Amino acid sequence: MAQGGESGERLAGISAGLAAAALFGSSAPFAKLLLPEASALALSAILYLGAGAALSIWSVARRERVEAGLQRADWPLLVGVIVLGGIAGPLLMLLGLERMSALSVALMLNLEAAFTILLAVGLFGEHLGALEALAAAAVVCGAALVGLGPGRLHGDLIGAAEIAGACLAWGIDNNLSQRLSLRDPVAVARIKTLGAGACTLAVALALGCRIPTGAALGGALAVGALCYGASLVLDMRALRILGSAREAAFFATAPFMGAMAAVFVFGRAPRVSEWTGGVLMAAGVALLMRERHAHLHTHEELEHEHLHVHDEHHLHPHCPPATEPHSHPHRHTPLTHDHPHLSDLHHRHVH
Repeated sequence: MAQGGESGERLAGISAGLAAAALFGSSAPFAKLLLPEASALALSAILYLGAGAALSIWSVARRERVEAGLQRADWPLLVGVIVLGGIAGPLLMLLGLERMSALSVALMLNLEAAFTILLAVGLFGEHLGALEALAAAAVVCGAALVGLGPGRLHGDLIGAAEIAGACLAWGIDNNLSQRLSLRDPVAVARIKTLGAGACTLAVALALGCRIPTGAALGGALAVGALCYGASLVLDMRALRILGSAREAAFFATAPFMGAMAAVFVFGRAPRVSEWTGGVLMAAGVALLMRERHAHLHTHEELEHEHLHVHDEHHLHPHCPPATEPHSHPHRHTPLTHDHPHLSDLHHRHVH
């Protein structure tokens, strides 16, 4: 693939990751406005269901689907992301909140990015160079500074374990989602949000939680549609292009995005720690954007299906010629070459 094509694809992945973080981070101040009308668990369910409803409408409204559809073999991964990312993670976080201060939880939630990166590199075969690892660490530390505000640090070991468990669940969810990133992102996000929302709502109803009604219900559905639904689709796009480790670093900017959104929603001035964290995150993001990874590598034979154009990774014939981009099952023959690349699902070679 030409270097210009690689750079354009990389920029598209970075843009999608940052946009996903901005949308998701912005959900926090709006959700806070809705909390007096509903319990946290019920609100979480409605946000997911709002996303699922919007994505269902989007799926029906699309005239043509060019992305690869979900297959039977994908369902174990889908169940994993629903159970871990949509149910276990939020429940563990809520349990931890009962034992720990909000400040302690805000700081510990940065473990999600750390777990995602560690799992991606240590277990799922992704690669981060030393400079990229330093940049990712800068983003995560900056996010921790954003969460460092007025309040008292307190908690216990059980609460800390619950928050760490939530972050681990989300870290696994992120890596499993990356394995699904070659599929239609709207379909994956729709099933995830509907499954997580329905299960969480069932738990909320069983516990007698307060469910939002009227304007609060409409507001929660709207916030879920944009800040969860659109964010998840963009995040799936970033996972496809960048891999889980780099995506986690860009998505870790969400707390700063939320803090900036709170400036407009609540009219409060950003704290010094938020500005400092923002500068540190910006430096890490800039470093990640400048990093270039290229070397001689070999692609093993592989057969799969995903959206693609005909480049040097995709040289199979079509009769008659097909429009691009398109999706169909195809086989990659062994290929050895040298070009800039990321840890997408085509580049999981040993370094």
